Amino acid sequence: MPLPCIAVATGDPAGIGPEIALKAALDARVRALARPLLVGDPAVVEMHAQAAGLTPRLNVVAKAADADWSNGAVNLLDARDGANTPVKIGTVDAAYGRASLAAASCAIKTALAGEVEAVVAAPQTERSIAAAGIHFDGYPSFVARETGTAEENVYLMICFDDKRIVHATLHLSVREALALITREHVGRVIRVTDAALKKLGIAQPKIFVSGLNPHAGEDGLFGRDEIEIITPAIQTAAQDGIAVEGPFGADTMFRKQGCDAFIVMLHDQGHIAAKLLAFNRTAGLSIGSPILFSSVAHGSAHDIAGKGVADAGAMIEAITRLAKISAN
Repeated sequence: MPLPCIAVATGDPAGIGPEIALKAALDARVRALARPLLVGDPAVVEMHAQAAGLTPRLNVVAKAADADWSNGAVNLLDARDGANTPVKIGTVDAAYGRASLAAASCAIKTALAGEVEAVVAAPQTERSIAAAGIHFDGYPSFVARETGTAEENVYLMICFDDKRIVHATLHLSVREALALITREHVGRVIRVTDAALKKLGIAQPKIFVSGLNPHAGEDGLFGRDEIEIITPAIQTAAQDGIAVEGPFGADTMFRKQGCDAFIVMLHDQGHIAAKLLAFNRTAGLSIGSPILFSSVAHGSAHDIAGKGVADAGAMIEAITRLAKISAN
């Protein structure tokens, strides 16, 4: 049986995305588990390869079915956006925002067509996307729109080692995020997390949920969100047969053992823990959509782009994780 084919969108042309995508496609660990198919602009990939001192044999294809892994080449699905804007490494440009999302969109369409088993996206630069006038608040909502899924049903699950952290809210101001924390929203993220864990092969998943306030509100001393919103959502999910507990203080919850995923209310509650524990091994999985989609949890690193020193560890982790899931 052939290894799963994983589409790898190359991300911001001016950042480290094309470099780490190429390094991952050449990595022996990746090739042992998957058939990586880069998705992007061939000229950009070649430029980053030269800058990094890499000499891959590129096989540029117009459709995924034409990829050939028999000769050790790196297969690249041509997803140039037609603008042919020259790339200046380490800079913000609307053209680069459009190009990064064009590659991700192409990879997602390839997955929806059943031509690849999963998609991994290299980092984009939100300032470039904003300069292009495109609404973008993270890959989960982008994946939702591209797959025709309701945005409120797709969430980010950060994965590293044996840890999984799901975010109830993501790239919003704290004020905007607080407005989203309702019983319905918390209940929905619990259900989506439970379903995703079962798709990942965990028959009876157990979920821990954080509070919103310090010390999970300390019985109302520091806020009543836990009493009036989060606890009722947990109780309703538990009555429906989901093994879920909480709310726990977000500052101590990650030390707890015996659960398959943690759910946090705010972006930093999860990201700070992940980046402290596994900065270069963290991958993000968008859960709730009809495709397997992952991204790295770091940025496009304009300061080191084009220097050949970018660490592809998180990209390798993301690809191998999805390859193992697809194989199972």
